[in-house]
Amino acid sequence: MSKTSFLNRVLLGVVVCVAGAGVARAQFQTPGPEHDKFKEQVGTWDVVMDMNGQQSKGTAVYKMICGGMWLANDFQGDFGGLKFEGRGVDGYDQTKKKYVGVWTDSMSSAPMVMEGNYDPKTKMLVMTGEGPGPDGKPQKFKNTTEMKDKDHFTFKMYMVQPDGKDELAFSIEYSRKK
Repeated sequence: MSKTSFLNRVLLGVVVCVAGAGVARAQFQTPGPEHDKFKEQVGTWDVVMDMNGQQSKGTAVYKMICGGMWLANDFQGDFGGLKFEGRGVDGYDQTKKKYVGVWTDSMSSAPMVMEGNYDPKTKMLVMTGEGPGPDGKPQKFKNTTEMKDKDHFTFKMYMVQPDGKDELAFSIEYSRKK
């Protein structure tokens, strides 16, 4: 191999590496103002779940993870007298321009995947998606999260019926633990 050919290959390698590093760097995103919405939920919360008039209590802990890109939720309580635990991760997909979330819990082996929008006028995040229904089959859902004030918020889950109507499955009242 000639000295010129060798230098051309080295130069080409350097160009590829620099260009690749620039592309990789451009793909790394940082939290935006949409992620700041989640900071309101950081903390420990006492929860009261209401499902068809039956109430149960629990605790939820929210914290920002992954450099502020995601809000992680650890939920512990009971569901109809059975121990229940769930984990959620919510974020803002800067490419889709949508809020996104994934929920897993001790009652299902399949995750619920949601996406939606925040309305600053109503202070409500509305997300729709699909997860396992009560019969284990795929079910469409709609979730709403409404920040009442810095120490209270309400979460509601609706099952979307085949006719498009929303049927309230349950609601949860969150009060910041003092």
